Amino acid sequence: MTQPAGWYPDPQDNACVRYWDGDGWTRKTKPANPDGHDDAGGRRDPAEPEPGAADGPDGIGRTDAGQPEPAAGAAPTPRPKRSTPKTADDPPPRAPKWEVEAKDRVRVALRRMAKPIQDMTARDVNEGDTRLLVTDVLCDALGYDKYSELSTEYRVRGDFADYAIRLDGQTVAMVEVKRATTKLSIKHLRQIEMYGVNEGVEWLILTNGGVWQVYRLIPGMPVSVDLVLDVDLLDDSAPLAKKADAMALIAKEFITRGRLEALWKVNAATAPERLVEVLLSEAVLTEARRELKRQTDHRIDDADLGRLIRDTVIRPELA
Repeated sequence: MTQPAGWYPDPQDNACVRYWDGDGWTRKTKPANPDGHDDAGGRRDPAEPEPGAADGPDGIGRTDAGQPEPAAGAAPTPRPKRSTPKTADDPPPRAPKWEVEAKDRVRVALRRMAKPIQDMTARDVNEGDTRLLVTDVLCDALGYDKYSELSTEYRVRGDFADYAIRLDGQTVAMVEVKRATTKLSIKHLRQIEMYGVNEGVEWLILTNGGVWQVYRLIPGMPVSVDLVLDVDLLDDSAPLAKKADAMALIAKEFITRGRLEALWKVNAATAPERLVEVLLSEAVLTEARRELKRQTDHRIDDADLGRLIRDTVIRPELA
C-alpha cells in the first residue's frame, strides 16, 4: 500500500518533519510542532504548496540546508518514542524471580510453623527441643540443605557452636540457640561473638526459636557488632508478610547474593552515630554558620556552633 502524501518525521533529523509526495521524499522540511508531535500525522496541509523536487547539479535532491535528501524509495517511518524520566509515582521495579520464590517459601513455612512456635514457648521446651524447630526454620524456610550446608555442634577452640552455616566450603554464619523462653541478652551475644572472632565469621545469628537476632561482626581493636535484624515471630501485631520478608534476608538466596551485607552497609551509613559525626564535621558546621548568619545576622564561630548542637540538639547518648 502506497503511503499517502503528507508531512512525516524526517528520517535524518528528529527535530524536523519532511514532506512525502506519495512516491518519495521531497526537499521540503520544517520544524516539528513545539509539543513534539509531527504535523497532521501524514495528512496533506492545504496551506502548504506542494513542494517541487528540484535537484542539485548532480541530479540528487537537496534539502534546504544543502544536504542530500533521504532515498526516494524509503517510506516514512515512525519517530522513536521519547523516554520519560522516572518519577516517585512510578511503580517499583519488579523483583527477580528468585527473590519472589524465596520470600514465598519463607512466608509459607512461617505460616505453617506459627502454632508449633507458640506451643513450644507455652510448654517452655528445653534447648535441645528448641533446636529441632530451629533446624526446620533453617531448612524449610531459609533454604539451607540439612546435610551439606548445616553443621551442628561446630567445634570452636574447645567450645561448640550450635550451628555453622557453610556454603561452598566456607562458613558464612554461626547460629546460637537458647531455650524457648530464654530472653536473649548481651551475655548470649558475647558468647556467639567469641565464636565469630575465633573462626573469622562475620555473620552471627542468635535465636530462641521465636526471636531471631542477626548481627554483623566488625573486626578491629576492639571488635564490635552491629544489630542488623531483630524479628519476633511471636509478635501478633506485626503482619506475617513483614516478618517473612525480614527473615528472608538470612535465606540462602539472599546471603549468597550479598543482600544482607548490602542492608548492613546502608544501616551503617545512616546510623545515628554516623549522622552525628557528619553533622558535627567541619564542612557542615561552616555551611551551617553561614546559613545562620544569612537568616538571622547572628555571628558565631564553628566551635561554639558545634557545642550548641551537641548540647541542645543531639541526644546525650549520641553526643
